Amino acid sequence: MLTSDQNDIETARRYFEAVQTGDVGTLTELLAPDVVWHQPGQNRFSGTHTGLQDVLSMIGGMMEVSNGTFRIDEVGDLMPNRGTVAVPIAFSAQAAGRAMSMQGVDVLRLESDQIVEVRLFSSRQDEEDAFWGSAEE
Repeated sequence: MLTSDQNDIETARRYFEAVQTGDVGTLTELLAPDVVWHQPGQNRFSGTHTGLQDVLSMIGGMMEVSNGTFRIDEVGDLMPNRGTVAVPIAFSAQAAGRAMSMQGVDVLRLESDQIVEVRLFSSRQDEEDAFWGSAEE
C-alpha cells in the first residue's frame, strides 16, 4: 500500500504530465472542484483564482495569449511533505515577438488524491509580468 507521500507524488506526477500533454480530462479529475490557485505577479492572470472553471479559464487565457506555446519544459524532483508537494520547474512561452523562459517552483496542496491549492513562484516575476501584460492589453 502506498504511503500518503507516495500518493501525493503520484497525483503530482499525473498533474504535471497532464499539463505537459494538454490532457484537460485528467486535469479536471486531479484539480478539486473548489481548488484555490495563487498566480503570482502583477499581470492579467495574477491573483487568486477559486474553483475549477476559473482556473481552467485562466489556463485557457494563457494558452490564447501565447498562441498555444506556453509550456512546462522541465519538471524537477517532486518533494512531498505531509499533504504538500513542492516541484521545481522550467517554463516558457512565445507570442507577438516576445519570449520568456525561466525557472519556477510550484507548490501543490493535496487532500484525498486531489489538488486543493496551488501556489506558483517565478524566478523573474518582472519578466513574466511583462510577457503576459496587463488586463487592458
